[in-house]
Amino acid sequence: MIQHHQSAGESRLERGRRALADIDGQAGEKVVAALADIAPDFATYLIEFPFGDIYSRPGLDLRAREIATIAALTALGNAAPQLKVHIEAGLNVGLSRDEITEVIMQMAVYAGFPAALNGLFAAKAVFAGLPPRKEEGK
Repeated sequence: MIQHHQSAGESRLERGRRALADIDGQAGEKVVAALADIAPDFATYLIEFPFGDIYSRPGLDLRAREIATIAALTALGNAAPQLKVHIEAGLNVGLSRDEITEVIMQMAVYAGFPAALNGLFAAKAVFAGLPPRKEEGK
């Protein structure tokens, strides 16, 4: 169970950068870098609050947090770029493609078929850009 806990003397920004790197890898850094020329303060907020405060809390491991995030972004129906980043993050923290697909399909019940379809197409695009996984090469 992967969790990020607060370390004594570690700032929100430091804790957030560590969590962002572990969860999103390069995809998260690309989002932060893309904000540098228009809203660098917003990039800092993005690191400090979601990753330094929320993702670093005890109680849920990173797999569970990414399941919740993928479900929420799918349900919104209008956050495909963020959903793609978190689908990659889900893979980074140990979710399988099948688990991610099931989470998105579950949202058809609560958010409707259009939101689930948008989510599935976002997942398809992410999966297409990745090498095949051994456990899913059946």
